[in-house]
Amino acid sequence: MFKLIRIRRLLTNTADLLVLDGTLPGISGIDLAQILRFKIHSESLPIILLTAYNPEADKPSALEIGIDDYMIKPFSPNEFMTRIQKVLGRRLSNGHTEHLKIGDLILDLEERQLLIGDRRLDLTPIEFKLLEFLMRYPDKVHTRNELLEEVWGRSIYIEVRTVDQQIRRLRARLSEYGREELIQTVRGLGYRFSVIRTLN
Repeated sequence: MFKLIRIRRLLTNTADLLVLDGTLPGISGIDLAQILRFKIHSESLPIILLTAYNPEADKPSALEIGIDDYMIKPFSPNEFMTRIQKVLGRRLSNGHTEHLKIGDLILDLEERQLLIGDRRLDLTPIEFKLLEFLMRYPDKVHTRNELLEEVWGRSIYIEVRTVDQQIRRLRARLSEYGREELIQTVRGLGYRFSVIRTLN
């Protein structure tokens, strides 16, 4: 079975595009795309599905779950590159409003506010910046020193325990809406933002 730990690694590093084969060891490309879209909530990641056969019944379901394009093998390299450019172009043209979305959390980078469903949660500037950095790299573990450099800046001396204090405050704000578990402590390493609660 394709384990969740492997799926999480797909999103550990930022990517511009994901190309999935229709048949993978232990799971279909459509099923994996569905996990990525609805369980890990990677709505912003463009996905192209490749298949060696022509199941017309599968194409509507593939597009319905959020696959951006669907290609039947064989195809030429030129056609493949054209499809990639079109998918990325659509994503860019649809991204006029700068925001980060994971699950029902939307971080509006223009209005500088967090939306949880239809509710708005106002954050302090440092809370917003900390959450923005964590949401940009879902499931990636960040050390305290890394967070200090990226959120507070290298030119400002801040004690490491300040990170822990701000994480506690941000969790307390998210707990008002039952979302505190999204910011996880990784013992001995640091913190990560994840929609995956537990992994065996």
